[in-house]
Amino acid sequence: MLTAGEFRKGITVEWDGGVWNIVEFQHVKPGKGAAFVRTKIKNVMTGAVVERSFNPTDKMPRAIIETKKMQYLYNDGELYYFMDVETFEQEPLSHDQVEDAIRFIKENTVVDVRYFKGKAFSVEPPNFVELQITQTEPGFKGDTASNTTKPATVETGFELSVPLFINQGEMIRIDTRTGEYMERA
Repeated sequence: MLTAGEFRKGITVEWDGGVWNIVEFQHVKPGKGAAFVRTKIKNVMTGAVVERSFNPTDKMPRAIIETKKMQYLYNDGELYYFMDVETFEQEPLSHDQVEDAIRFIKENTVVDVRYFKGKAFSVEPPNFVELQITQTEPGFKGDTASNTTKPATVETGFELSVPLFINQGEMIRIDTRTGEYMERA
């Protein structure tokens, strides 16, 4: 068990029927009244962020989150299939579990699948991925002087802004945390 007085950024706890990650915390000792811990917590299952104050003596169990390296295999229309790279077992995941990660992963990409009590709840793509541009307007000579961008679509269907000198068919590196163009690959 963990008390609210022991909260630190990044700790995951079970509270109010869910699993919550501590995003921010602050120990407050007002001049009048009892001390308390002001927190901003994020539900790891739903992504909801809540601001809540706790008594420093409030106890809650620490949540154990497991992470497995898995390889994305294919999509059958409604489920996404991943294979454990150690045991070679396949596991189907729904769109709710895959969410935003599917925008950046193509077949055979190795990702981190996060589990709580044996149930997968999210997929984390690598921080940087290299994808091919499948559709964009052609760039023109002399357009590279300013810092302007144009829309482009990559092979996974994700749309982003790229510099004018990037052309269709080129490989680019994307930061999956922000969804932004980084460089040519």
